[in-house]
Amino acid sequence: MKSVGHRLKPLAMAAFVALSWTYPTPRQVANASTTANLTLDFEPIQIYVSPPESQVNGFCPQYLEPTINQIINTPPVATAKWGILIQSLANKTTLYSHNANTSLIPASNVKIFTTAAALQALSPGSKIGSTSVEEWIKTTNLNSNNNYAETLMRRLGGPYAVKQTLTQLGVNPNGYRLADGSGLSRQNSATPTAIVETLRVMSYASGRDVFLSSLPVAGQSGTLRNRMRQTSAEGMVHAKTGTLRGVKSLSGYLEHPYYGTLVFSIMVNQPNLSGAAMARAIDNIVLQLTQLKSCQ
Repeated sequence: MKSVGHRLKPLAMAAFVALSWTYPTPRQVANASTTANLTLDFEPIQIYVSPPESQVNGFCPQYLEPTINQIINTPPVATAKWGILIQSLANKTTLYSHNANTSLIPASNVKIFTTAAALQALSPGSKIGSTSVEEWIKTTNLNSNNNYAETLMRRLGGPYAVKQTLTQLGVNPNGYRLADGSGLSRQNSATPTAIVETLRVMSYASGRDVFLSSLPVAGQSGTLRNRMRQTSAEGMVHAKTGTLRGVKSLSGYLEHPYYGTLVFSIMVNQPNLSGAAMARAIDNIVLQLTQLKSCQ
């Protein structure tokens, strides 16, 4: 798969320790004895202890699980229902899994299924109206355009046709349920595993370049343009967002300097929880992925 980002930019300070797995506050980041500048567009989880010297510039994979567990078990998101799967694209190694086979409401992550199927059934150069299918795909994912997604679903023949197409690519049809093409319906459901499977097959299936270029880029474009700006994730993450009341999701690819392309799906459902709080927690998880280093 083609690279989906640039080399990682260092964070001002790595944000966890071997015993407490916690994160620096903005003031502590500003006072850190480094020359890098870090500006977050969200408020981090307010927990901090000084990291050991060996962890300042990243951490080993065995610390990823307790780090993410700390994030999802910290109020206010501790009461939410989480589903997470993070794997290496190259060899399918699972770096982290939590409720990976549990069905959750995916919101606009449904558009991943819709656009992936569309790129198998329709030529990117063909037209819908006066606009190419390639542009329809890009508008659907980059701007999360619901009308475009529903038009694609109708053109494909409905949810059953989408499932048939993706099943032929190797996506388990039992891992998701489609009620529409956009993700607006709360009758949609998906497991992180099903979304990761779809992202995985789209790394080599027909239309892969169009699909990849249609995904928002962290800190730069589409629905991710204002998230993870000026952090180590900016420009490195290509992912589809999802938002409904009480629902947040983010699924896509992260190009890592040591572990190659990582494919991930993160979903969180909690009817009474602030969407901003869920988005902050999701972004914190992604930022921790960028801090993984190769350890022997």
